[in-house]
This record gives sequence, structure tokens and C-alpha cells, in this order.
Amino acid sequence: MNVRPDPTFYPSPKIAMEAPAETLAFTLMLSPDFSQPDGLAVVDVDPKSETYGQILHTVMMPNTGDEFHHFGWNACSSALSPLSGHAFLERRYLIVPGIRSSRIYIIDVKEPLKAKIHKIIEPEEVFEKTGYSRPHTIHCGPEGIYVSTLGGGGEDGTDGPPGIFIMDCETFEIIGRYEIERGVQSKHYDFWWNLPRDYMVSSEWALPPQFENGIVAEDLLSNKYGHKIHFWDLRARTNIQTIDLGENYQMALEIRPAHDPVKQHGFVGVVVDTTNLEGAIFTWWRNPDGTFDAKKTITIPPQPADPEDLPPLLAGFGAVPALVTDIDLSLDDRFLYVACWGQGEMHQYDVSDPMNPKLSGKVEIGGIVTKTKHPNGKDFGYGPQMVEISRDGKRVYWTNSLYSTWDDQFYPGERGAAMVMARAGENGGLELEQDFWVEFPDGYRSHQIRLEGGDCSTDSFCYPSAPA
Repeated sequence: MNVRPDPTFYPSPKIAMEAPAETLAFTLMLSPDFSQPDGLAVVDVDPKSETYGQILHTVMMPNTGDEFHHFGWNACSSALSPLSGHAFLERRYLIVPGIRSSRIYIIDVKEPLKAKIHKIIEPEEVFEKTGYSRPHTIHCGPEGIYVSTLGGGGEDGTDGPPGIFIMDCETFEIIGRYEIERGVQSKHYDFWWNLPRDYMVSSEWALPPQFENGIVAEDLLSNKYGHKIHFWDLRARTNIQTIDLGENYQMALEIRPAHDPVKQHGFVGVVVDTTNLEGAIFTWWRNPDGTFDAKKTITIPPQPADPEDLPPLLAGFGAVPALVTDIDLSLDDRFLYVACWGQGEMHQYDVSDPMNPKLSGKVEIGGIVTKTKHPNGKDFGYGPQMVEISRDGKRVYWTNSLYSTWDDQFYPGERGAAMVMARAGENGGLELEQDFWVEFPDGYRSHQIRLEGGDCSTDSFCYPSAPA
């Protein structure tokens, strides 16, 4: 434990934006055929470095078949909470769950180029102490580590609904389930919160039989994937309201609340509208009486395509949907980035008015049909997927793999891992950095990114930003 707060803990988003730029990124590598162990890559993102864009160090796991997906820190700016924080923790460990194995790795990155495994939590402990499986999203709360899951109990993860459990942020012991009353919540995906306002928002993807072996087309067309968002009293741990976005809005994924805790709105991305193949973003907000509402504020239409250019899953539609698989919000709450994985596009929206987003920038790279090359001339397999934004909002990083079996359905054949970066203009606009291209080892795909010192999908802030 430190005797002073970690210098990478920031009271407000504005102060975080003024912090030094990142020089390292941590990126997950997964073996899609489970023939090799998954790993963590430490990437040089310092443009002044001779090894810019190169992997400097890797931590490889002792097991195979984990399928790394999302991960997060043991502690972050939420530790500065005046009510329940642990201000003298360190942002030292990365919590890396295996979505397929239900095993959790604790990686010590205090010395990033000597990063190593600190502890392994075996799946049996997860099952025994929580009744949940398929751990997915990690958020560092003021008093502990929150872990969302995609599966309940039983071999196929359908014995009871999935949920969230809490781990001790120093010993990494599993404490237990989060939920006291879950209401109608029966699926899970992402979650995040407004700490001073004491509420949390969660979303829905699918149950394990609906995603582990690939998308189940019949379930999708029957609107059986997740389409609700749930609002929780954070401390009481009860579901206080559920909003059904509409059963046709299939797979409500990433939750992105405004970073400034004074603001009481946020965004959720929807993969596809089954009535017209559109992608969608909903803005949700809290009313003065404490209730919540949501409204669709962005639509992304499908692109017509020759069926011969499409994978079997899409050939009958004669079009490529956007497939909105990730979104991220800059720390000033001004720009929302939307990954259109199917169409090979990264969109940037000005959301200064969250009810009226405006497209302010776009990059085309990869894509099921377009297959747009990187400016350096290299093929970018798959499409833009997991997106991460630097604290100052000037650099936007992304990788290209969604989930092994879904990759294979939408993009048949091995396409290779990739990680790229685009520079964002002060008033909008995106341009790919030609000199930044990360090469990963053969046989691996790349997924989520974390940035040294925190980023825009990691930290929760407890104090308002001072007026400009």
C-alpha cells in the first residue's frame, strides 16, 4: 500500500486529461483455436521511441483455452471516493478473465517490461463462491473489483441468471455476488456507474449457448438476444428500473456513462436492428424524479452488397450491417467513437448535445466487403473492434477481433491480429497514423486495450470537472 494516492488516480476527468501522455499499452492476445496459451502484450506507444509500435514484452499463460476478452485494473480513480474509497491503493495489477474457461489471472505490471503473473483464480473457485461463470467485464470500484459474468451455473451456464461478483482489491479473494434483488435481469454484458449519484447501469448480450459456438441465427431472427438495460441502486444492490429498448434491438452491449459525475446521461450501443439491419446508439438519461429514459439517437444503415461477397450468414440479406460491437466516450464527454465491425469503419460523433449526435469524423479500414487497407498498405483483417481513447482525447487505438467463433462466421479464414491508432482533431476528425502498426505473433488475434495510467473506459471519477 502507498502512503500517498497513486499519481494516476485523478479526482476529475479534466485533471486526467491534463496528465502525461501514455507511453505503453497493454493488449490482450488470444489463440482462437486454443492451441496456444493466451497472453498479454506490452506495446510501445511512445512516438519518440525507436521501438514505437512494437511489442516490448509478453506474458503468456500456463493454460490453453481461456479466450481472453475484456480486462481491467485492480484500482483506478474511483479509489478517491470520499465515502468508500481506498485512496492508498496502487494501479498495479491487471485483472484478466478467461471468458471461455472462467479462470482469472492477476498480472503484476508495476514494472511493465517485467510484467508477470501474480495469482491465478481457478474456475472452481468462481463457481463455488458466486454460482456464476464466464467472467467478462472488470471495473475497479472504490472498495473492490467488480466482475460481470455472462453465464450462470451448470455446464452450459444456464443454471440461473448471470450477474456481478466482487473481489477484494488487495488480496484478490472472491467476496461474493453483488445482487440483492435483480428484478427481471436474466442476461448480462457490460456495466458502469455514476459513483456520486449512487446508480449503476448494466446491459445484455446473450447466454453462453447463444455465443460460445457462434451466433445462433434462429435466435437472432427470433429476437432472443439481449435488448434491455437495467438501472441499479448501487449501494443497495437492487434493480430499480429496466428499460426494454425494443426486442428488435438485438444485443445491447457497451455502457458508456458521461465521465463528469454532474452529468446524468450516457450511451449504449446496439449491434443490429433485426427489422432493417441498422446499427444503433441509444442515449439514456436520468429524470429529475430519479427515473430513467432512453431514446435512439444514432442509426447506421446497412450497405448493399453482392451476396457472393458475403459470408453465408449474411448472403441472404444482400447487405452488410454495421455490427456496432464497441463504443467509447472521450473524457471531456464530447466525442463518442463507434466501431462498425462489419462495415470496416470507425465513426466519431460529436455528442456535446447527447440527444443530437453529429458525425464528425470517420475512418475506413478492413470490412467484410470493402477490405480497406491501412495507409501503410497492409491488410487490416476483420474490422475495427475494441476501441480505446487516450486521456487527452488525441489518440484513438483499436484492434480487430470480436470473439473467435464470431470472427470465423463473419470473416471466414484467418485474418491476423492488428492494432492501429488514429489521431483525433481538436474539433473533430480522424486520421490513421501511418507509422503505427502492431505486429502480433502468428496464430493470435487481438482484443481489448488498456493504456498506461488509465484510459476512457477504465476510470470512474468522483469529483466534477471545473468549468472551462
